[in-house]
Amino acid sequence: MSDAHNEHQSFIRTPKQLIIAVAGFFLVIVIGIILLVIFATNKPLGGAGSESQSAQAVATRVRPVAEEGFAFKDVNAPKMLQSGQAVYNATCVACHGSGAAGAPKAGDASAWSARIAQGYDTLVQHAVQGIRAMPAKGGNPDLDDIEVARAVVYMTNQSGAKFKEPEAPAAGAQAPAQAAAAPAAAAPAPAQPAATPGTPPTAGAIATPAVAGNNEAGKSLFNTACTACHTAGIAGAPKVGDKAAWAPRIAQGTNTLYEHAIKGFQGKAGVMPPKGGSTAPDADVKAAVDYMVAAAK
Repeated sequence: MSDAHNEHQSFIRTPKQLIIAVAGFFLVIVIGIILLVIFATNKPLGGAGSESQSAQAVATRVRPVAEEGFAFKDVNAPKMLQSGQAVYNATCVACHGSGAAGAPKAGDASAWSARIAQGYDTLVQHAVQGIRAMPAKGGNPDLDDIEVARAVVYMTNQSGAKFKEPEAPAAGAQAPAQAAAAPAAAAPAPAQPAATPGTPPTAGAIATPAVAGNNEAGKSLFNTACTACHTAGIAGAPKVGDKAAWAPRIAQGTNTLYEHAIKGFQGKAGVMPPKGGSTAPDADVKAAVDYMVAAAK
């Protein structure tokens, strides 16, 4: 047989053809990689069923944190008074929905009957000023008195009363009273002459310690803001008059007590909100502290 039949047939017979074949192989690979990259980056790919790359989802993620949970309102605009149901759902339901701290549940006719018998004016006064474990205005000092009254009517009418919900006063209703009070307020009281040494005080003059006014302010703030916790011992608050509970606190010093009452404090037994949740001035808060400390000595 001829040797030609034993030779393998091949397309590459020369070194030049080998170089061309290798170069072509790498060129095909490079082109394939380029096409894959273009395909992968041509449009964003998300997970199946995911909208994480949508314009709305992206806008939500990059939105400033300060815009979440805040609503801007014009402080100079006239206040829109809420309905009784709205006030109840936002403020009162915490206690009057569950009966916490002895609060009568809305709709419980037996629990409300004795209170309704006291009359509309008394119920509104107690709700506005606070009574026993009931804080003034339910602990929300931003509520208008009319809003509180509407909440009272909403709860009592569900429990057997037939009170009429108060209407908002007319815009100029209080103008005459304010105008009449203005001249009286503008006239300053005559100054008392300074007592000279050795001169007895004039008749009728009573020397009143400066702390007396503070005690009155402290007692007033205690009855409106502090009594809710410090009378019943809620949230670990030391009860007013409880010497054993107040002794270690008094030992910390007056300045420490003032700071905790004004700025708030979280201890092992409970939490004290700043100013007891009120907007009272620092001086009145200090007076309330003095009032409770005096009762524990």
